[in-house]
Amino acid sequence: MADVQLDAPASSLRQRMIEDMNMRRFTRKTQFDYVRHVARFATYLGRPPDTATVEDLRQFQVEQREAGIGIPTMNSIVSALRFFFTHTIDRPDLSRKL
Repeated sequence: MADVQLDAPASSLRQRMIEDMNMRRFTRKTQFDYVRHVARFATYLGRPPDTATVEDLRQFQVEQREAGIGIPTMNSIVSALRFFFTHTIDRPDLSRKL
């Protein structure tokens, strides 16, 4: 399977997440979706996602729901963030709050 590479240069954090997904043989589509969801969260935060707090996660979920994000998309976002917090930055305490 080919590695997922984005058009823009990958930050070291994004590259690490991609490597973690490659090790677990995630499909290209899943990798694309997970990177996109974590980027969406980072945009919401206005800072790198590895600086998030429990309250940041809560507020993000509330705002996504209020914006009308559907249940399947929310489930995908939660899965992506769980993966990121558990495997990429070793913060399972945050993933448990999702």
